[in-house]
Amino acid sequence: MSTTFSLIGFGEAGAILGQDLAALDVKIFAYDRLLEDPTKRAALQERALRCGVQLCKSAAQAIELGEWIISAVTADNALEVALNAAPLMRRGQLFIDINSVAPSTKRAAATAMQQYGVDYIDAAVMAPVPPQRLKTPILLGGQHANLVAERLRGLGMNVRVVAEVIGVASAIKMCRSIMIKGLEALTTECLSTARQYHAEDEVLASLHQSFPQMGWDGALPHYLISRVAEHGRRRSEEMKEVAKTARDVDVVPNMSQAIVSAQLGLVDAMLDADIDYPNLEPFDWLNLIDTLYGSPIARESAMEEKR
Repeated sequence: MSTTFSLIGFGEAGAILGQDLAALDVKIFAYDRLLEDPTKRAALQERALRCGVQLCKSAAQAIELGEWIISAVTADNALEVALNAAPLMRRGQLFIDINSVAPSTKRAAATAMQQYGVDYIDAAVMAPVPPQRLKTPILLGGQHANLVAERLRGLGMNVRVVAEVIGVASAIKMCRSIMIKGLEALTTECLSTARQYHAEDEVLASLHQSFPQMGWDGALPHYLISRVAEHGRRRSEEMKEVAKTARDVDVVPNMSQAIVSAQLGLVDAMLDADIDYPNLEPFDWLNLIDTLYGSPIARESAMEEKR
């Protein structure tokens, strides 16, 4: 039996899911609040046309047309979207929340859905979506997670049920993010500093010697810093939810709070310097850091002139 999907949020993840499902002759509707921005509307309409997805004028229209609703918005908007969607939904529909938020946030959203007799699925996306697309690993939780997993696997999606209760899947994602987003933040601060002392080559060589399987002598530094440069604002919002995840169980989120600042700090510095990420591609971390802070050679020349 064919299922009609509606996406609330048509950014990177939403567009990829929409395009790949539409290619399987699945009917896909979508709404994104950026449609209300005249400066962004044309680009969204072009993306939807390219993906084979039908855009809706409102979230209410998207919810009305879809049987399974996938929420793919930013972490700071996830709960609001769920709370607004709940009274618009009807029994028999399904709300799949793939947003990276705290277990308590997912439980609040689930409670709102349950008040209207709507089933809710806690979904945690466990890797960047662009490389693997529908094959991106996704963990599921919820009372009907096994049925949902069976249907999604039939569409080629890589899903695995980890719990029948809401919050376990998102907890796994949040705890993982401390490590992944933390490594990105550490690498950005480490190499930004090392570059100013002409020390980056030795630092990377030392890291490679300690962890030879990771790729410190290759593409890894570029990849980690590029993730911050491209998605730091969105990642900082996710890390706020990670900090909430820790606080909810009385763990002090010292590192998570620092990662919020580190992720946001780089994109704010880029904004101040009028640097757009697309203009940095192909990405090279040295070019970005030298643009933001000046190259060591230029810094030393300026110091010599002062002397």
